[in-house]
Amino acid sequence: MTKRITPLAPDRVHALSGAYAGAIATTRRRNGVTLAVILGLIVLSAWVAEVRPLVFARNIGRFTAYIGQILPHLTFANFGGDVADWYWGLPKWLGLLGETILMAYLGTLLGAAAAFALCFAAAANIARTRTGCFVAKRVFEFCRTVPEIVFALLFVIAFGLGPMVGVLALAIHTTGALGKLFAEVIENIDMKPVESLTAAGANRVETIRFAVLPQVLSNFASYGLLRFEINVRGAGVMGFVGAGGIGQEFLVAIRNFYDTDVSAILVLIILTVMGIDLATERLRHHLLGLTR
Repeated sequence: MTKRITPLAPDRVHALSGAYAGAIATTRRRNGVTLAVILGLIVLSAWVAEVRPLVFARNIGRFTAYIGQILPHLTFANFGGDVADWYWGLPKWLGLLGETILMAYLGTLLGAAAAFALCFAAAANIARTRTGCFVAKRVFEFCRTVPEIVFALLFVIAFGLGPMVGVLALAIHTTGALGKLFAEVIENIDMKPVESLTAAGANRVETIRFAVLPQVLSNFASYGLLRFEINVRGAGVMGFVGAGGIGQEFLVAIRNFYDTDVSAILVLIILTVMGIDLATERLRHHLLGLTR
């Protein structure tokens, strides 16, 4: 037996319809104001940054012309010989590229270790004191706010030229970037295991080891691998300030107008970064349990 639904009184229906229409109108006004503010900020940013679409459109041909200028002349009749001439410095470039990858690896490893050591103090939910949490977060902010290239310039002045400069610069910036990510991961954990171990009398180290790390370790590894990808790209330009690696040879080719060398080194860097991205992506998926 079905129950008949009693219709609302007309005045009640009118009141509810008016309230709904008012809510919709308020939402639309809010969205309109938000969109207007965003568009205004875009226009203001473009004006301050002197973004000129007409100038860009007028001179885009110079960029494409330069791309055509640095590309080698490859023929089907002598394709192997043309490629060999294009990559005449491959052994040297591979050595410098390996140096760049090792710079990124060591910088990531040192930065991740420092971030791991400090992230527990920066996580608000497990920090010992608010003062320590505040200081740790400010340290991370300083490390990641200053660009790697600025740190590299400072270290070149202090320690001279060489790959060590790039490693130190990458390590400091990695500490700030990973420290923030690690701390935020910890702040999102389930606190019930932490409270249970604390109530059972576990000390801080035991609590972190058995209640925190099992929940965050896979994300830590994922973020660390992602940072390694970023640092490989960053290490590629460290040579611009004398920090060694393939970037220094790339800068020499640009300055001396060795056009085909520019494209050869650029393609080599792109292929290397793509390979590292694919490898670390598979490893991240494996750690997160996304592979079948």
